[in-house]
Amino acid sequence: MSTARTLHVTIASTRAMVKIIDRPGSPHAHAIRDFLHRSDVPFEWVELRSDDEARRVGVDNCRDPRLPVCVFPDGVRMERPTIRQITEKLGWFRDPSRSEYDLAIYGAGPAGLSAAVYGASEGLKTVVIERWAPGGQAASSPKIENYLGFPDGISGAELTERARNQACRFGAELLLAREGVRGEFTAGKRVGYLADGTKIVARSAICATGVEYYTLPVEGEERFRGAGLYYGAGASEASLCRNEHVVVVGGGNSAGQAAVQFARFARQVTMVVRGDSLKTTLSAYLEDRIAAASNIEVLTNSEITALVGDDVLQTVEITNRRTGQKRRLDTHWLFACLGGAPHTDWAVEAGVARDEAGYLVTGPDLLSEVHPPSRWPLDRPPYYLETNVPGLFAAGDVRHGSVKRCASAVGEGAMAVTFVHRYLAEG
Repeated sequence: MSTARTLHVTIASTRAMVKIIDRPGSPHAHAIRDFLHRSDVPFEWVELRSDDEARRVGVDNCRDPRLPVCVFPDGVRMERPTIRQITEKLGWFRDPSRSEYDLAIYGAGPAGLSAAVYGASEGLKTVVIERWAPGGQAASSPKIENYLGFPDGISGAELTERARNQACRFGAELLLAREGVRGEFTAGKRVGYLADGTKIVARSAICATGVEYYTLPVEGEERFRGAGLYYGAGASEASLCRNEHVVVVGGGNSAGQAAVQFARFARQVTMVVRGDSLKTTLSAYLEDRIAAASNIEVLTNSEITALVGDDVLQTVEITNRRTGQKRRLDTHWLFACLGGAPHTDWAVEAGVARDEAGYLVTGPDLLSEVHPPSRWPLDRPPYYLETNVPGLFAAGDVRHGSVKRCASAVGEGAMAVTFVHRYLAEG
């Protein structure tokens, strides 16, 4: 019989679960698990270990192109569904209900959801556009323990779900699985064009698109992505790693949270850190947890230099950057939390100012010797979170100089709405 493992049972544990059926190491199945976890949807993962098991679920073999198969609580079966199809099935996919909004928010991470809550609750006709699932990188965090008001911690997915419900309750519209690709800013309108051709017109906009993890600069990275190599804290995969050897790359809080979470299930967790120690990059409480865990080892001054395997990752090579000594570890589970680059390619064509790393420049940082930035059309200086385009604001990790913390992003999202009100009151 196939091995079924139930993952991510939320507080509402009596809710029916989506069943996902595929072979181990399937990138497509991982993407679905990750989406459902970030969306706080409980699911059951069924691994196909043989062609006989595959035939029992209605496909020819474990390599059948119809995999993965998803079975929903109402009995509907979908073969190799896209994220958009799953979103539609869950009843979350919608088109804009208005021809024009007061506020369009791009990105549904902590900053974007915070802006949605404050914007909608204060009477602004608000729409949020998210290219993947709500929560951004925060949604993949297994447990956030330093967020105000949650002394026992809270998972990123649960925090995100609460914020999403709150924003929708106040009347914000949330468009999921929709990616913005181009922006136009003329005549007091902020127009965003989505990848599917949808046009969003708004009087003001907030960019809260966050960052995307850097990829490992190692040969085979693309081949093993989703098949042994994963980006982020991997909360959706933790229960699958029972009694396995897990490797986590990175020395920041995301990597630390991942290591602590995996240590609950895995036989061994190895952290690979480029720096001399974790002290300068990790919160003290996580450093203490890692030091106290008997099954977590930390390799400093180290980096991944090779990935080995056939269809699925089997071995990683770790090289000490000081001595050159190499070490090989057998593992099917490599999680990279490497920091990231901002989603701002659209800003070049739109004429929105960025710094050398691609982050959006806002407020005082736009000023040069206390003079307004070039092409700034107003008599007043830019508001604190305002870009060089009046009425276009930036909040959270996408902004130049931001503090990369969940609480800071939430604060910036709320603050951006205050400046939106001031901008809208001008005319």
